[in-house]
Amino acid sequence: MGNSFKDLNKAKANKNDEFYTRLVDIELELKHYKSSFKDKVIFCNCDDPFESNFFKYFALNFNYLGLKKLIATSYATSTIVYKQLSLFDEDKTTHPDTNLKQGYKIEITEVLDLNEDGATDLTDVEYLIKNNNNILTMLKGDGDFRSSECMELLKESDIVVTNPPFSLFRQFIETLTAFSKDFIIIGNTNSLTYKELFPLIKEDKARTGYTNFNTGMFFEIPDYYDKYHHIENGKKIARVASSCWITSLPVSKHNDLLTFYKKYNPEDYIKYDNYDAIDVTVYTDIPCDYNGIMGVPITFIDKLNPEQFELLGVGSGDFAKELGIKKNYRGRTDLAYTIDGKNKCPYGRVLIRKKLHSKEV
Repeated sequence: MGNSFKDLNKAKANKNDEFYTRLVDIELELKHYKSSFKDKVIFCNCDDPFESNFFKYFALNFNYLGLKKLIATSYATSTIVYKQLSLFDEDKTTHPDTNLKQGYKIEITEVLDLNEDGATDLTDVEYLIKNNNNILTMLKGDGDFRSSECMELLKESDIVVTNPPFSLFRQFIETLTAFSKDFIIIGNTNSLTYKELFPLIKEDKARTGYTNFNTGMFFEIPDYYDKYHHIENGKKIARVASSCWITSLPVSKHNDLLTFYKKYNPEDYIKYDNYDAIDVTVYTDIPCDYNGIMGVPITFIDKLNPEQFELLGVGSGDFAKELGIKKNYRGRTDLAYTIDGKNKCPYGRVLIRKKLHSKEV
């Protein structure tokens, strides 16, 4: 058995985007958004219809969720496209002029018990797809979410739900923002501080989902990947410790008020050398009687109640410059402090401040 994946950085650098979300993890997260899905057009724009567990979830729960429409597009270069369900004859999966693989789309507006077995399941969906030419159609291109065809489908949709390619995450967020689309997607912890996403979180237009990202997530990976965590139902499974759900939809846990008990004592909290703020290494140590600026771990974003705390910025990079953080001993604007005469930069911090009108106990 190989090693588990510690994060998505290697996949991003190598453009290895073949990480497929397990159905059980999709169910655990999406069950919380039932009221948000009613009468909506759902678009899975980074998925292979039917092969995708996102598509399976929405197809199986189409009537339960009260969906208006489900759209999914395939990406022709994926290793699993055309594998689990033979939807086309082989000679119809390539473009007649370029001889390149083509993507396809599935659009569903109703799911009925077509085989009359008393239940609506994937057998009915398969029957529906294979026997209705208006439901499944070939795309002219490869199904890339940035293609003009997929952009037109995006305009029609209400909510995008998918696991976007790790290597294209920034472009994916930019696309959603440009079209002002709601979304439920998977990213990694570090992506919360990307310039494309952090402003949305700061403005309370995006937040982490319900799944506790401190426990990590497991993904199905292709057989040719050497490193994996375990085998599950004959498939290689990789654990990604830094993955998390990110959404523009309401998430109830971000309405919870956090309660703190520790009193502020200058001896217990290091002040940064290059910015007027204190360092809090664990969010539970946020002092209950301190109203100044604090640097807390990035993971605090998963606890953030925007009515209780103001999210000011990130303690590194361009965001740090915007806050006026001065250059540190390394000549960079990362937050830094000195302990026993030695300069150090704390691991990633976001800067917060209590909102004084908060009803915190």
